[in-house]
Amino acid sequence: MEIAYAQKKRSPFRQGMQASISIVLGYMPIALTFGLLAKTTGLTLVETVLMSAIVYAGASQYICLNLLALGTGMFEIVLTTFIVNIRHFLLSASLNERMEKDKIWKKIMYAFGITDETFSVAATKEGTVSTSYLLGIIIPAYGSWVIHSALGYVLGASLPQNLQESMSIALYAMFIGLLVPALKVNKKAIWLAVFAALFHSLFALVFKFSTGWAIVSATLLSAFMVEWMMKGERTDG
Repeated sequence: MEIAYAQKKRSPFRQGMQASISIVLGYMPIALTFGLLAKTTGLTLVETVLMSAIVYAGASQYICLNLLALGTGMFEIVLTTFIVNIRHFLLSASLNERMEKDKIWKKIMYAFGITDETFSVAATKEGTVSTSYLLGIIIPAYGSWVIHSALGYVLGASLPQNLQESMSIALYAMFIGLLVPALKVNKKAIWLAVFAALFHSLFALVFKFSTGWAIVSATLLSAFMVEWMMKGERTDG
């Protein structure tokens, strides 16, 4: 009873901050790794911090590092980021149904901080989600991501030069590490990987697309192909 009463007395913002602790801790190793890889990719400390502060999207930032390392153009990088993050339209729309009514400028302010993790925490709260509660989740999470990105860069700068250069392969190892578990349990992921590899090879080697356009085109086309195949299987079933 006393614990429940104490929780009730806390302001929504403080409740949100408490709920964000798991996100803050979870972001630490990912952001540290991003900062380290950004250093080995050739970004400056300012560029690394600005990317985390302005883009604030882990998967897109890692992909961006890979595209930058391949010499991809700006437009292709922006388009790829948009495609990867298009799910945020759905996350924001879903959460908006649970939010208290508020001014549009406040909605714009906290919409920037909606990530998979902050959405998950906010969506599990019972009842209406207040703006103060959501900001309590977002602000510490955002701070953790930006600060640890910078810290990762600084730590990377202290490594020997030959080790820094060898760390660039860690970016590809990370993507393989993300892909392999999905391949074991998800048939769609297998077909996506196969089609993406085939289409990228076709666009890059046969049609001589630039690196960026080969990646973007292969991503979109493989996604459409797999959805078409899966739709056909569901219809047959």
